[in-house]
Order: sequence, then structure tokens, then C-alpha cells
Amino acid sequence: MARHGWGGRPPASDAEARQRIVDATARCIDRHGVAKTTLSDVAAELGVTRQTVYRHFDRIGDIVGEVAAQGAEAFVDRLIAHLQGTTDPAEAVVEGLVFCVRTIPTEPHLSLLLQVGDSGAFARGATTADAIAYGAAMLERFPVDWAAAGITGDDLGGLAEIIMRLLTSLLQRPGEPPDEARLRALLGRWLAPALAPSRAPAGRA
Repeated sequence: MARHGWGGRPPASDAEARQRIVDATARCIDRHGVAKTTLSDVAAELGVTRQTVYRHFDRIGDIVGEVAAQGAEAFVDRLIAHLQGTTDPAEAVVEGLVFCVRTIPTEPHLSLLLQVGDSGAFARGATTADAIAYGAAMLERFPVDWAAAGITGDDLGGLAEIIMRLLTSLLQRPGEPPDEARLRALLGRWLAPALAPSRAPAGRA
């Protein structure tokens, strides 16, 4: 790679270049917000041309998605640690949703995951296949025996979709977070009963 740009320290590989672009984008988002962060801003942050960035990412939305995905990995680890010892499916889902509603608005990079539009990590929101698959993979890490609860296969994906829809709705007004006690009561009344082992739907063939 040419030695101009990149602050005089060109990346040693394409993988390093991509990571430095992601890191630069995160800094731009922290300064300007996602709506005002452009590919030109990222290029300027790195001291390279727009064409250099385009060699690694097709559009700014793809970079923003990677920023969000990397932030989410650490967040999911924290969520799973928070849920340790909560083996009841209903309790785990309710507690997980409350934790997400409490935490995501305070961490801008995580909020990118659930944004709707071209700048969102899942582009078309919480009902895309990518978002649902991500949610199902997260549920599989819960300290819950889903099979024993009768939730397997497509049912786990359906649960993930409902959770992603609920979470997106609850986070649409980050300045007005729901009261946690009221949220727990609401989820406990209307969501938890569907996850009781005796009433959980059988897995589809």
C-alpha cells in the first residue's frame, strides 16, 4: 500500500485497514452523531481519499453497521453475565428486555443496531432476517433450556422477532424511558405467560 495518508502509518493488511476505518467512523459518530457522519468525514479522519475507503466498504451504512456490530458483541457478553442464574424462560426474557431498555440508550453505538433507514445496522429495522437471526443467536446464549420449555427451531426465531419488535418500539423515544417497575409488570402480564413451559408452543417440524 502507498505510504501517503493513514497518518503516515499505512495498514499492513486489508483487515487492519477495515478496522481502522471502523474505528475512525466510531470517532466521527461520537463527535457528530450518525446522521451527520459522512464517508468524507471518515476519509478526512484517516487522512485518506474517499476512494481509499470505498475499496473496503461500499457505503457509509455498511461501516456504521460494523461499528454497531462490534459494540453489540461486548454488550451481549454483559447481558448474558447479567442473566446468569436466571433459568426460567419468562424471567430471563423479561429481565433481558429491561436490561436492554435501561442500557442501550446510554451507549450510542448500540443504538445504531435498531435504527431504521440506510444508516441502521439492519437497514430495514428489527424485522430483517439479519436482525432476527442475531436475536435468535443471542437467545441461544441465555442460561435457559429452550427445548425443555418447548421453544425450538422456528419458534426461537419467532420469539426473537417479537423481542426485536418490542425492543425497537420501546427505544423509539430514548428521552422518555419506561418506568422499570411498570415495564416489568407489563411484560410479566402479557409476554411472560406465553413463555411458561406448560403453555409454550411445540416446535414446528
